[in-house]
Amino acid sequence: MLLLGLAIVTVLFLLNWSLRLCMGRMDRIASSSSLVNSQANLILDAGHGGEDGGAVSLTGMPESQINLAVVLRMRDILAFYGVSPMVLREEDISLHDNSAVSLREKKVSDLKNRVAAIEGQRSATLLSIHQNTYPNNRYHGAQVFYAPTEGSKELAEHIQAVVKGTLQPENERSVKQIPDTVYLMNHISCPAVLVECGFLTNPEEEAQLLDPDYQKQLAAVLVGAWLTAP
Repeated sequence: MLLLGLAIVTVLFLLNWSLRLCMGRMDRIASSSSLVNSQANLILDAGHGGEDGGAVSLTGMPESQINLAVVLRMRDILAFYGVSPMVLREEDISLHDNSAVSLREKKVSDLKNRVAAIEGQRSATLLSIHQNTYPNNRYHGAQVFYAPTEGSKELAEHIQAVVKGTLQPENERSVKQIPDTVYLMNHISCPAVLVECGFLTNPEEEAQLLDPDYQKQLAAVLVGAWLTAP
């Protein structure tokens, strides 16, 4: 019980820290007087999973596991606000049908099943968590992409601003519309953003993204941004 109590205190401290930092920018991005999205239907998507590990970090960690760690931390923090998001996967698995055999078939089936799950929810918002890579290891910083659906761009801009104002003050990246080659984000009808949390090919940022404490901070900031989104 003592360890559980300490864990709860730690999570609450991180969330309160992130929200306090957000407050300093709310005059420019949103009013923080109430958690306006606390009753909305939120869907959390940890990108990739199972055999489809996504990108691989410099030290060999698959993106899918980092995505999942961040999403589960977001889920746990949201619980303290009475929010129970729909989490598309809670393990490092693919969501494909049993009939899929090849890796390609599994990927296609996985994506279609995610779309079906998202479209089955009414008045929902999707946050899809991913990690970035680039051949040049000097690139760093989170970047938010938005789906071509109503409200998505505004949500992406809000999240990007909160990330900059709390975790990454040097981050000058701008939001972008998701490419039409990204199946999931182009086959749903709800507001949706894809957060590239950082670059696994940048040594310093990779170390951060693998650090449980930084994952908690990142999760707290993303939760704070969603709760206070206009």
